[in-house]
Amino acid sequence: MAETHVLFVEDDDVIREATTLALERDGFEVTAVPDGLAGLEAFRARQPDLALLDVMVPGLDGVSLCRRIRDESTVPVIMLSARADAIDVVLGLEAGADDYVTKPFDGAVLTARMRAVLRRFRVAAVDGAPAGAGVLTFGDLEVDPEGMEVRRAGERIALTPTEMRLLLEFSAAPGTVLSRDRLLERVWDYDWGGDTRVVDVHVQRLRAKIGQERIETVRGFGYKLRG
Repeated sequence: MAETHVLFVEDDDVIREATTLALERDGFEVTAVPDGLAGLEAFRARQPDLALLDVMVPGLDGVSLCRRIRDESTVPVIMLSARADAIDVVLGLEAGADDYVTKPFDGAVLTARMRAVLRRFRVAAVDGAPAGAGVLTFGDLEVDPEGMEVRRAGERIALTPTEMRLLLEFSAAPGTVLSRDRLLERVWDYDWGGDTRVVDVHVQRLRAKIGQERIETVRGFGYKLRG
């Protein structure tokens, strides 16, 4: 089986070298570069299976690089930030990142997050999606769980794997309020506590694509899909 290829963009030499060695020991193939422009070039030269991007890198910062990657690909992206400030987290997620990890990070936690996002990317179906139900219709929204396609007013909508998995989770239980913790567990594979900002930003991104009114916020509880 071919190794999972990771693009790692990090300007700190010590962190870049140490993390690269750790990931290689865990079975990943790593292309490590020190700046965003080199990262974009490496991404286009050989599209990786996952991109690991530090927020603060020279040339082209990590958030801008994430946007450029997302314009061209749905490859999973994890942002690395030396701060847990809301602005860093939200900017990275709004740019299209699937997850983020705060530095300094534990190598085992980083690897677990990477494997979780890769599982989301590679999944062919979602637990809980109605088996054999065919196309699900919610107003002008059509969701095909088996074909992994979504259409709004007849036009196909491009979703990232994480957005698709989130929508399928809602589609499996329309009208049911899903808590942020449940969505973290089901969509992000977090069986431990996680940052619910990840859920909130992805819901906002999904709303922008399928219609703001389609997913309702139930204050203090979570979200539900309107049937």
